[in-house]
Amino acid sequence: MRGLFASSPALGPFAALVVAVVFFSVATDTFFNLDNFSFVVQQSVVIGTLALGQTLIILTAGIDLANAAIAVFGTVLVTRLALGGMPSPVALVLGIVGCTLVAALSGGLVTRLKLPPFIVTLGMLAVMTAVTSLYSQGTTWPVPDGLLTVLGTQLYLFGQIQMTIGMGVALVLFVVVWVMLARTAWGRHVYAVGDDKEAARLSGINIDRTLLSVYALAGLVYGIAAWLAMGRTPTADPNAYQTGNLDSITAVVIGGTSLFGGRGGVAGTVVGALIVAVLRSGLTQMEIDSNYQNLATGVLVIAAVAFDQITRRRSA
Repeated sequence: MRGLFASSPALGPFAALVVAVVFFSVATDTFFNLDNFSFVVQQSVVIGTLALGQTLIILTAGIDLANAAIAVFGTVLVTRLALGGMPSPVALVLGIVGCTLVAALSGGLVTRLKLPPFIVTLGMLAVMTAVTSLYSQGTTWPVPDGLLTVLGTQLYLFGQIQMTIGMGVALVLFVVVWVMLARTAWGRHVYAVGDDKEAARLSGINIDRTLLSVYALAGLVYGIAAWLAMGRTPTADPNAYQTGNLDSITAVVIGGTSLFGGRGGVAGTVVGALIVAVLRSGLTQMEIDSNYQNLATGVLVIAAVAFDQITRRRSA
């Protein structure tokens, strides 16, 4: 059983997700229905997408504390460009490119100056928070209807299951990144760098190039998260998603990706994001105070990291 969990890090979190769904379905009269399940998934889309980019960086034994701040900057940048008369497609592309460049800058500081990712992204968090507040003039801007909000469009799958276009876009994004990690040489390099940088270097992997590509791809994902956020809430708020970085890290860790790098993946992150959303939705419907919800989430994170550490020691 121990070997099974070690070889399939997402298996444990998936079992926890099933247990949580069963528990809240029994504990409340409102949790177990298609509309609520759809709402839970919709709630997890933005944080889940941020967690996808976070997964890439954590797999290399790094961390990104600025991911949510970068996405929020993207929403403000796109919105202000569009309101200023720029065509929405151009504004959207420039916003996504802007997010990519900011994250790539963090990657450049990590690779070129050999600075710790924690310090670099902590500084970038402060920088992007300030830049976004200044650029937005401290106010919330309405996102123009059309392309920028299209991902929030409601659809009905099979005529019954409520979903949004954004949910489909997020699913495609997750599948693409999963294929890149699981089926390409680049993905093998990412895991190798996270597992043991020196061994990866000796095997001929260009560590700096791999890390820079990871940060740039994560930034691209953050840009798409910004687009998803505009579809979900058609306002560009400089104060939005203030705990998005921590929520995304929580989803990644609960999903079985190791904070020490080299272990985990996209499937676990999907499950982790759903666990967080299910937990918050279920506890809210049980009328549990939000402080206890945060307490439960924190305990889950500590337990997940402790489990990962124990698993690593026993498999060493």
